[in-house]
Amino acid sequence: MAGLLLLSGCSSLIVTNVMEPTIDNLQQQKDVDLVCEGAPSFLLMLDSMLASEPDNVKLLTLASQAYGAYTAALHTCGRPERAEVLSVKARDYGLALLGRVGACQDNKADLDELTVNLRRLDSSDVASLFWGGSGWATWLQFQHGSPEALADLLRVEQIMLRVVELDEGFYHGGAHLFLGIYYGGRPLMFGGKPELARHHFDRALALSDRQFLAVQVAYAGSYARAVFDEELYRRLLEEVLDFDLENRPDLYLINQVAKRQARDLLQEAEQYF
Repeated sequence: MAGLLLLSGCSSLIVTNVMEPTIDNLQQQKDVDLVCEGAPSFLLMLDSMLASEPDNVKLLTLASQAYGAYTAALHTCGRPERAEVLSVKARDYGLALLGRVGACQDNKADLDELTVNLRRLDSSDVASLFWGGSGWATWLQFQHGSPEALADLLRVEQIMLRVVELDEGFYHGGAHLFLGIYYGGRPLMFGGKPELARHHFDRALALSDRQFLAVQVAYAGSYARAVFDEELYRRLLEEVLDFDLENRPDLYLINQVAKRQARDLLQEAEQYF
C-alpha cells in the first residue's frame, strides 16, 4: 500500500521521466522476444498507477497506446489467444481517455452528439483523440463484424476524421492509416470505398516518408488484395522487406514486426491472386 501511495504522489514525475521514455525505448528495441516477455510488467505498473489516478490523461494515453501495441504484437509473440482479452483493456482505457477530454463517455454515444463534441476540441486534444480511438479500434478488431461493432466503427471513423482535420501528420499519419484500412478492408456492398482508401493510404505513406512500414503492410493487405492488384501488393511488401531497419531506430520494433507480416503476406499471395 505504501508503494502505491508513493506512486500516486509522484505520478507526474514518474510519467514524464519513466513511463513515457519507456514507451519510446520499447519502440527502439531490436529483440522482439524480450519485449514480449517484459511488456506485461510495464502494463501491470500502468494498471496500478491508474487504479490510484483513473482520470490522469497522460496515464490513460500511455495505457491506451501500450495495450493497443501489445495486443497487436501478441501474434508475433506467439500468444494470439490472449489478444481478444487484452483488447478489452485497450478499449476501456481508450474510452476513459475520450471521456476525459469530452469526446464521448462510452461506446453508446449518440453519433450526432459525438460529432458536436469533436468540433469543440482542438489541436491540443489530438493525442487523446488518436490514442483513445486507437484503443477502441483495437477491441473492434475482435468483434467479428457484429452489429454493435459496426456502429462503434462509425464513431471511431468520426474521431479519426477529426484527427485528420486537426493534425493529419500525428503519429506518422496514423489516422489516415486507420481510415485506409476502414474504407479499404470491406467489400463495396458493405460500405467499402476503395478509392477513398487509396487516398488515405497514399497520404499516410507521404506523411510517414514511407518509413512507418505498417502503412505498406496494411495498404497491401486491405486495399491491394481487395481490388486484386497483385502488382501493387507485391511492390508494397517487397518495399518493406528491402527497408533497412537502421534507417529509423525509433521505429525499429514496429518496423521489424511489419517485416515479418510482409513476409507472411507474400507467402500467401497465391491464395488471393
